[in-house]
Amino acid sequence: MRLHVVNPNTTVAMTTKIAAAARAVALPDTVIDARQPTMGPVSIEGFYDEAFAVPGMLGCIREADRDGADAHIIACFDDTGLDAARAAAKAPVIGIGEAGFHTASLIAVRFAVVTTLGVSIVPIEHNLKRYGLAERCARVRAAEVPVLALEERNSDALGRISTEITAAIRDDRAEAIVLGCAGMADLAAELADIHGLPVVDGVAAAVILAEGLVRLGLKTSRIGPYAAPRSKAYSGPFSSFQP
Repeated sequence: MRLHVVNPNTTVAMTTKIAAAARAVALPDTVIDARQPTMGPVSIEGFYDEAFAVPGMLGCIREADRDGADAHIIACFDDTGLDAARAAAKAPVIGIGEAGFHTASLIAVRFAVVTTLGVSIVPIEHNLKRYGLAERCARVRAAEVPVLALEERNSDALGRISTEITAAIRDDRAEAIVLGCAGMADLAAELADIHGLPVVDGVAAAVILAEGLVRLGLKTSRIGPYAAPRSKAYSGPFSSFQP
């Protein structure tokens, strides 16, 4: 089985971390193909960055489809470009945000999300509503840690995230935590040990779900909004995106 894991931002170090988290939980015969685009922002923090990340990410998905990917995983917690990717890709596509939410809902009545910056709270809340899981989420909290600070060894990111988890348990009555950034993937086990409750990493959850879809032989439905895009011309730098 070949899983394509795409980091929608252009930071190679984050792609390396995401790939390691994916390989740690993948089946022995699963090949993890991790990529990032060459165009777009170095990190995705809010609606503006998302818009510029989508074209490059879709390009990666098109290439991975041609290379024989059995499924795609979008490794940004905002599920950047997920709907467009599902319409365009031949193989099924899973976003790590959606995977994290659903996994937490299977092990807890109330979960909380701890993300990076406050600007990401509303996009995550929007997705929770779209997925029908807003009532299960006690609160979306921000540790006020820039995404790229998660790549710095000497940053106080772990402490800030841990503080928000403590508050989520105390004030929000959270029974599980979903880490709201792919760059937090390497922190899940340590934070679970510190706080004594399940901490869900969306990257790992998405790998398990993607493997399940492939083994079940399930693909994205082409009836409705995920129908393949109609053939038409695309101009300028997007000319290569012609269906």
